[in-house]
Amino acid sequence: MSSIDAPMEPLTSGASNRIIPLLKAFRASLIFVYTFFLSFLLFVLPRRNRAAPPSSPRKNLKRRWLVREEEDTFRRRALAQDVGMGHDDGCCRWNTSIFYGVRNNALFCRSWFPVYGDLKGIMIIIHGLNEHSGRYADFARQLTLCNFGVYAMDWIVVADTGAFLEKIRSENPGIPCFLFGHSTGGAVVLKAASRPHIEVMVEGIILTSPALRVKPSHPIVGAVAPIFSLVAPRFQFKGANKRGIPVSRDPAALLAKYSDPLVYTGPIRVRTGHEILRISSYLMRNFKSVTVPFFVLHGTADKVTDPLASQDLYNKAASEFKDIKLYDGFLHDLLFEPEREEIAQDIISWMENRLFTSI
Repeated sequence: MSSIDAPMEPLTSGASNRIIPLLKAFRASLIFVYTFFLSFLLFVLPRRNRAAPPSSPRKNLKRRWLVREEEDTFRRRALAQDVGMGHDDGCCRWNTSIFYGVRNNALFCRSWFPVYGDLKGIMIIIHGLNEHSGRYADFARQLTLCNFGVYAMDWIVVADTGAFLEKIRSENPGIPCFLFGHSTGGAVVLKAASRPHIEVMVEGIILTSPALRVKPSHPIVGAVAPIFSLVAPRFQFKGANKRGIPVSRDPAALLAKYSDPLVYTGPIRVRTGHEILRISSYLMRNFKSVTVPFFVLHGTADKVTDPLASQDLYNKAASEFKDIKLYDGFLHDLLFEPEREEIAQDIISWMENRLFTSI
């Protein structure tokens, strides 16, 4: 219709008394043009579409995004493979692998196992938001020295945790399993263990600085997050950028974290933020229904997650076997504080106690 719109467009902005005479004068031409245009739509376009369907801009955009996503996955996987797996002292054997999650995403995984002695149990590590499994290599080595095997996964969604646990149990029949989660990973572990079929597969869960009482940076964020997560899930906002907040009292640990190319410190996606708020809200409403054995650890000076929420979890949970330890003045990344070895030993002692009492 562009051949008609061009001459008529200026007339519509003027007086309408000039439009009627013009239309009468060109009535025959208009009928011819409309007939030709409709014929073009009815006969020409369908044939062209059948012969060579055009590629929509939306599909092209999605295809380009998938290519970039795949390239980024390969890049990150190459970086992850270069991350050290801990000190090679001959007491630990380690490996890397790929696990395909519930969305068929290729998830990078690590494992550490003691070379000598009988295996007491297995710990599965679920890292915090925007970090990765390789950061827990030293913790894993300390666990192997006490005859615990360790798996760690670079997870994407909550359901990946349960699927990975099932895989590990099938590969290690009869070996007691523990789930460990830090920060957002702690909320993910607690949410997963609230499902009966997951709870029966673990001897207990360990939560360090769990993200249990998460609040949006502004009330309006919480109000619009459900809408934006649907219409623009990849839109990013800076409210969750925690780089400026100290997470350890060890300067070397802070430098190592924020110079790590696999640690993300940029703005968070709307869908991710919304899902964190949803999990947090669900957990806060259901503390009284928690029955899984757990050990929660939190620093009282944590500025990222709320230590009082961990205390609420301990007070309200119905679990028969539960413990809490609050470290006075400690910050968010407990396993990267100067006292990290003592904290790791607290975790190991709790697991050994749990295994002893469950015999």
